[in-house]
Amino acid sequence: MALARPPQLVSLAIRLLLEPRRNIAGRGSDEPLPVVLIPRALQRRQQQRSRGSFPRPVLVRPGPLLVSARRPELNQPARLTLGRWECAPLASRGWKDRRSRKDHFSIERVQQEAPALTNLSSSGSFVDLGLEPRVLSALQEASPEVVRPTSVQSKTIPPLLRGRHILCAAETGSGKTLSYLLPLFQRLLSRPDLDSRSSSAPRGLVLVPSRELAEQVQAVAQSLGRYLGLQVIELGGGHGMGKLKLQLGRQPSADVLVATPGALWKALKSQLISLQLLSFIVLDEADTLLDESFLELVDYILGKSPIAESPAELEDPFNPKAQLVMVGATFPEGVNQLLSKVTSPDYLTTITSPKLHCIMPHIRQTFMRLKGAEKVTELVQILKQRDRANKTKPPGTVLVFCNSSSTVNWLGYILDDHKIQHLRLQGQMPASMRTGIFQSFQKGSQDILVCTDIASRGLDSIHVELVVNYDFPPTLQDYIHRAGRVGRVGSEVPGAIISFVTHPWDVSLVQKIELAARRRRSLPGLASSVKDPLPQQA
Repeated sequence: MALARPPQLVSLAIRLLLEPRRNIAGRGSDEPLPVVLIPRALQRRQQQRSRGSFPRPVLVRPGPLLVSARRPELNQPARLTLGRWECAPLASRGWKDRRSRKDHFSIERVQQEAPALTNLSSSGSFVDLGLEPRVLSALQEASPEVVRPTSVQSKTIPPLLRGRHILCAAETGSGKTLSYLLPLFQRLLSRPDLDSRSSSAPRGLVLVPSRELAEQVQAVAQSLGRYLGLQVIELGGGHGMGKLKLQLGRQPSADVLVATPGALWKALKSQLISLQLLSFIVLDEADTLLDESFLELVDYILGKSPIAESPAELEDPFNPKAQLVMVGATFPEGVNQLLSKVTSPDYLTTITSPKLHCIMPHIRQTFMRLKGAEKVTELVQILKQRDRANKTKPPGTVLVFCNSSSTVNWLGYILDDHKIQHLRLQGQMPASMRTGIFQSFQKGSQDILVCTDIASRGLDSIHVELVVNYDFPPTLQDYIHRAGRVGRVGSEVPGAIISFVTHPWDVSLVQKIELAARRRRSLPGLASSVKDPLPQQA
């Protein structure tokens, strides 16, 4: 009986399969036939099979690549640009699956020099921008390596000299600091000093978000002011009122004040400083200053500043009004509302660069899908390989970014165990410890700096050859700022970025970056509101 069961089962299955056909054949012609619903996905698959037209990946043609992936079929040639609505075969498409770990892809370097230096004529010079001979002479003495203006400087300096308020949004490392410092000094030289110079009533103010950036801007400004007879002082945060009074008391005279919002707010509240004689005010890294953590302080400082409503008010020597300049690499959505409170939108000039919010084409950017436990091993391997490579070529420096101060400290202990010398910089350090750390890194006392995002805003780093995102940045704005530490104007080494991708939310940002790179478009969600018209005041 056991041997007879299989034939019986087969015959039963045949009868069951033929029974519906017999029933259909025996029905009348007027009776409706049974309907079988086929899923649409299965229909499309069957149509593709019948036509033999499977969706093919981008073909790899000879020549340089724009995107190189571990799987060669996902490479994209540099001469190919995907359309806005064209389907892109992303190398990071399946990275939210844990099985994708150890996968990687790179956005390759497709041009040699920074975008700020492209499309400039060799005959262009600062003389053509309207700067006075005294300012040009000071620039030549302080920075002899600066020969011609960048595209951002060529667009920004002339309207500033005409008395316009400026909102400048340009990629990092494009020379924005000189674009406002040179007009600032020329304006101070052209106006009489109504008061005997006093640090309590500066005529120029540069507001920056961090102490490290304040030190850097003060150093650049003082090197220029030294040849013009103008004094520049720095007012950093992290100190109590006693320290602020002592710091201001040591500076008997000041034409330009470089300050952080917290320190300046304390000084204004205690009436240690007056802004009534201001004739020039700059918000550097304005996208950070207009963040929620600084917005209330900046709003108070702007309320104490006599900002001009029109260029005519700038020409009155006995009732000084301030010219407003805001510069940054990205801008938040609320910038228009803030500007409408302090100035008329009719006298604001907006300047943007073509590469604003775009992936920098002169920097190689690599993304590695790793588990959290694999990141330390990968970082140590990268640093040791770089150390061996530097024995045969001039060494560059490395920035390792973490998302928290605790990770900086923990990672520093790991590097100490591996005998890798480095510096650490994070926001919870006391002011006395933070002072001079980035300057020491710039001077080359150590070539590795483990830091948080306080080192990603505006700090000049022409010696940096590698940025490692140990923790992937939480936003696209943060990624732009971190990437801007390499490949800057005047950089001595070609820059590269390596990013460790661990979490699903990291993958989502990486996919946006890859898609923007393949389509050669700006990063999504960063369409700056600087291009929108400012709301008219009531």
